[in-house]
Amino acid sequence: MTRISRAFPDRVEVRGRDLTGDLMGRLTFTEYFHLLLTGREPTEDQRFFLDVLLVAIAEHGLMPANVAARMTLAADPDSLQGAVAAGILGAGRVVLGTSEECARLLERAAGRDPVEVVRELRAAGAKVPGFGHPVHAPLDPRAERILELADARGVSGPNVALARGLRDAVAEVWGKPLTMNVALPIAAVLLDLGFSADVVKAVPILARTAGLLAHLAEEREHPIGFRLAAAAEESVEYE
Repeated sequence: MTRISRAFPDRVEVRGRDLTGDLMGRLTFTEYFHLLLTGREPTEDQRFFLDVLLVAIAEHGLMPANVAARMTLAADPDSLQGAVAAGILGAGRVVLGTSEECARLLERAAGRDPVEVVRELRAAGAKVPGFGHPVHAPLDPRAERILELADARGVSGPNVALARGLRDAVAEVWGKPLTMNVALPIAAVLLDLGFSADVVKAVPILARTAGLLAHLAEEREHPIGFRLAAAAEESVEYE
């Protein structure tokens, strides 16, 4: 069964609402995304932070997803959809998909001592999702802004508190502070706003799709896809 949408000769219904008679012209795309995803229209705080998080994660330079998309479009200039798909396929537990891992961690760690949680992860040889960044150190400015806005709007709840506790615990267990990257605040704020961990990954995927489309529009005007491929060849030492 599905409860999302159905079409009739004279109208389209989405989540039980008339698309043209009710939704179009009333909801922003962010509000509509929330309705599609959850079946409910967002509260003001949910809408505000969805906007914040979509803006925060949409673009981050020549990351692997953008490079893959550009090189795919260079190889097949008629396949915009294929190039977008190539970029999104890399949304795993290292890039883009980390927010979902963070949400699962926050759920498992709820009510526990953060130091104990981090020690268990390190003893198992695992990394703590949401920590470390190859560029941003000692702070990820996106993460700090999300937390600042969550505090200012009064939505910081137990998950934001736990994220901060995990940051302190990581510093203690590793013997040095590690950058809390944007993935952990994204997960913490979404959970505190009532989103389930199952939908957390949808936010960075939707956001990065917008960034990919920007890169691909630029790729058509100022191609660099084959230069990226050449740079890859030059950077690898063959044995």
